[in-house]
Order: sequence, then C-alpha cells, then structure tokens
Amino acid sequence: MIKLTRLNGVPFYLNSDLIEHIDATPDTVVTLTSGPKFLVSETAEEVCEKVFAFRKAILLGDGLRGEAREPRAARLDVVHG
Repeated sequence: MIKLTRLNGVPFYLNSDLIEHIDATPDTVVTLTSGPKFLVSETAEEVCEKVFAFRKAILLGDGLRGEAREPRAARLDVVHG
C-alpha cells in the first residue's frame, strides 16, 4: 500500500498492485484496474516513485516500513571436504 493525498488534503492508502494507469491532466488521476479513479495531489512521477519504493521494500524484506534499504552482502559458507 502507498500513501497518497486527495486534492482536498485528506491522505489515504492505495493498493498499488491495482493501478492500471496514471494520467497528468494537469491534475494527477490514478485509475485502478477495477475502474475507480482518484485525483491526487502528488505528481505522476511521485506516485511512481512511491510504488517503486514500496516494491523495493517488499523485495528487500522491509515489509510495511516502506523504507527500502540497500541489500546486505551475502554470506558465503565454505564447506571443506
């Protein structure tokens, strides 16, 4: 989920997996695959950055914190035998 802001200033959370497309007309309109449209105060680029950061956090195992960290160096165990 990503946090966005409606044009009236009210924040809400959106399931970013449901975004079909984003238009800048000049207001940013986020259209979901299920049909609803949301006017948000963030730019289309900011919405994309939030989606990328959220997905990166999931891939790095940061879960709901939403702050992507750099991956840790992999530990290699050497087996002698």
